[in-house]
Formats: sequence, C-alpha cells, structure tokens
Amino acid sequence: MADKPIPGSYIDTQGMGAPADPNYKGPREPVEYKPAIIKPRRLFTPEYVKEMKYLINEVLDEREGKYDYTSYFDTEKFKHHVGEDEPPYTGRQSKDSL
Repeated sequence: MADKPIPGSYIDTQGMGAPADPNYKGPREPVEYKPAIIKPRRLFTPEYVKEMKYLINEVLDEREGKYDYTSYFDTEKFKHHVGEDEPPYTGRQSKDSL
C-alpha cells in the first residue's frame, strides 16, 4: 500500500466549497439583463489634453500676431510655495498682471 501524502504537499479541493443550503432553489423572478457600460480609454490624460489645448491656442495666437499674454509654459511666472495652489492660468492677459 502507498504511503499517506503529507498535508500541504498536495492540493485538497475536497473541502474548498462554501457551505450551501440544500433547500435553496435560486431566484424565482427573472433578473433584468443590464449591459456593461464601457468607458473608452484615451491615449492622453485629461491634464495632458488641457495642456495641449493651451499650447495649440498659443501657437495659433502667435501666428496671428495676437500673442500678448504670458505663456502657460513659462514656468517662471507660475512659481509658488509648497502647500499653495499654483497661480491660475487665465489665458489672454497682459504680461505684467502675473
């Protein structure tokens, strides 16, 4: 006769099921089918898209000669201390106001 296996050296699937009620018959009423909602994935994050819009608008303004404001990408103008919020970017404004 073979030796008895050592507990833990094999997978015991016999006792893995949860206790079940033998009288349970399942739901009596049909359940309405609800299709899953899929949120599309985008290549760029919302923050990246926002910055790209700023950049595109600044390039178009510069091309049309309307570029008379501080660039969103001029990081020197948006310096702030730790714990403070970054100064807001409002788009077209005079360079002296920041």
